[in-house]
Amino acid sequence: MIGAVLLPGAKAPKLVRRDDLKLMKPGSVIVDVAVDQGGCIETIKPTTHENPVYVVDDIIHYAVANMPGGVPRTSTLALTNATFPYAKRLARTGWKQACKDDPALFLGLNVIQGKVVYPAVAEAFGLPSTDPKTLV
Repeated sequence: MIGAVLLPGAKAPKLVRRDDLKLMKPGSVIVDVAVDQGGCIETIKPTTHENPVYVVDDIIHYAVANMPGGVPRTSTLALTNATFPYAKRLARTGWKQACKDDPALFLGLNVIQGKVVYPAVAEAFGLPSTDPKTLV
């Protein structure tokens, strides 16, 4: 089973409970790539590349935080290829215009002029959230 839940700026919800492990065959493997946000499996805890697995109720758990760190060159090239087009847009037009032109960039805004504009981040820190459209 692969657990992969991302709520940007927030903790991942626990979708798989310990009781659910009884439904799996002994020796099955759970990989939780949401472990950096707390994990979406109740029995998950962060592990390392040096000691990547542990067993709970006969189910193997793998939850290496920062999994791409195991292949740093490959993961860096993949991240660069995915993000460079955005960096070019930001450099060409400035952040305000780039965010007006590209909804994906606009959705990535977290803080503008000291005001938190991403609701999940505001909630996580107990701060008020401001509508980014009023600041861009």
